[in-house]
Amino acid sequence: MFRKLQQVARMFSQSARLMVGVPEYDNYVAQMARNRPGEPVMSYEMFFRERQEARFGRGKCNTRCC
Repeated sequence: MFRKLQQVARMFSQSARLMVGVPEYDNYVAQMARNRPGEPVMSYEMFFRERQEARFGRGKCNTRCC
């Protein structure tokens, strides 16, 4: 029972972070280790900056209004 509550809390927390735009660095690191071993992993700062640029654009108007 307690384990199920922990899983629900973790899923709720992840959903809340994704709703406000906070990326999941731990998931990124785990995925890189699993799918691309040996390739360099971005630091948290680089990862966060890359996710922000992907979400909000890189100074140019792509699909969002300027």
